[in-house]
Amino acid sequence: MGFLSVIRRWALREDMPIREIARRTGLSRNTIKKYLREGAVEPRFKTPKRPSKLDPFADRLSAWLLAQTRKSRKERRTVKQMHADLVKLGYAGSYARVAAFARAWREDRHRVEQTTGRGTFVPLVFQPGEAFQFDWSEDWATIGGERVKLQAAHTKLSHSRAFLVRAYPLQTHEMLFDAHWHAFRVFGGVPGRGIYDNMKTAVDRVGRGKQRDINARFKAMASHYVFEPEFCNPAAGWEKGQVEKNVQDARNRMWQIMPVFKDLDELNQWLEDRCIALWVETSHRDLPGTIADAWEAEKPLLMALPPAFDGFVEHSKRVSPTCLITFERNRYSVPASFANRRVSLHVYPERLVIVAEGQTVCTHERLIDRSHRKSGRVVYDWRHYLAVIQRKPGALRNGAPFIEMPEAFRNLQGHMHRREGGDREMVDILSLVLHHDENAVLCAVELALEAGVPTKTHILNLLHRLIDGTHKDIPEVDPPDALALETAPKANVDRYDDLRQAGEKYHAS
Repeated sequence: MGFLSVIRRWALREDMPIREIARRTGLSRNTIKKYLREGAVEPRFKTPKRPSKLDPFADRLSAWLLAQTRKSRKERRTVKQMHADLVKLGYAGSYARVAAFARAWREDRHRVEQTTGRGTFVPLVFQPGEAFQFDWSEDWATIGGERVKLQAAHTKLSHSRAFLVRAYPLQTHEMLFDAHWHAFRVFGGVPGRGIYDNMKTAVDRVGRGKQRDINARFKAMASHYVFEPEFCNPAAGWEKGQVEKNVQDARNRMWQIMPVFKDLDELNQWLEDRCIALWVETSHRDLPGTIADAWEAEKPLLMALPPAFDGFVEHSKRVSPTCLITFERNRYSVPASFANRRVSLHVYPERLVIVAEGQTVCTHERLIDRSHRKSGRVVYDWRHYLAVIQRKPGALRNGAPFIEMPEAFRNLQGHMHRREGGDREMVDILSLVLHHDENAVLCAVELALEAGVPTKTHILNLLHRLIDGTHKDIPEVDPPDALALETAPKANVDRYDDLRQAGEKYHAS
């Protein structure tokens, strides 16, 4: 660059002849004329493209380098190893040429990632009540003294930026439906659109462009709450960037500072209260005031909240001969009349409902244990087996379901087993709960045990008196002296013998 500056100064400022400049610089006159004619102020050298021994292997080497970027740093192969593999394939060049190719490839890739590779975006603006965004994340919390991994559902209004975080054990349909209900309940209404990624609980198949095969149950939920689901392009999380950022913010503002909870319900209540408190503390990015102020303005434009969607997932189950069905490695009892038959299992986030012939048969609290090192549990309801022990009273003595009976029944069973026919009498007493209120039967049993008369007859008598309302505390009566007996009656059974035998004829037996 300095050499060209000297030539230009001699020719243009000092009017030095071309011949003299050529003599002083040693360049040809044609070269000096070309520099002056083009007005070049810095030299440009064209490097001719020369064939390389690496050209036939360039595509393969580029593919290897790209594959290494997708691996962890400890698993990546070195350029020397790639050079050795190329030699086995017939490459006759040097390692330096391969290393230079790798450096140039990495520089080009870095340049693309920092410019066009990062993409260009358009800022989005949403009208009040127009849309909300939904996403899942995985986070950890301490519940009942144990650190557990939870699935957090994030729902955020696109206009006011009001958000709700709720924790679940799994990312299943019933959890998804429950998360929507609680979000709409806290927001006070339903927006017009919902923006999602292509989660499996909502999309059965991703088609070309915006074509989606939406899950039938998810579509039913969207129809119930009357909003239009919209799905992002695959691997395009920026299309719902508000809730994506909310996932990151929640880890710093909630999950890292939360206390210890006794159960999941207490955790979710804390999350709800914390989210509402953050609305008041956080300024809105685009609107004046806080998120709470923007939400108050948006709330009247949301659709009125309908009743909660019956968000269950249905499974067909066959009841085993032991009156059990299996779900998530656990077994639950069903009334004996449905043994060896098909029933419908309705799965909710916190309970299981067994339905048959259009009627609810029974309900169980749902057990969720993500540890595969533990064996499944069996949940019995002893009432489901009463029809069986009426035919097989001997099964009552060691029946597994009857271990969980109330303490009064178990104490009575201990007395009944000591005498002959006690199993049958105990079955008859337990069967009373099929026709009478269980609390009344329990009360009668407890009264019989307190009186020291644990018999079937006495319990039936007490139960009927409780049901009829005649069992009351009778006050002590102090009769007057005039009503006192002067002569106590004597027991004389001889007259009954006289009636029994008259004229050697039997009149009574």
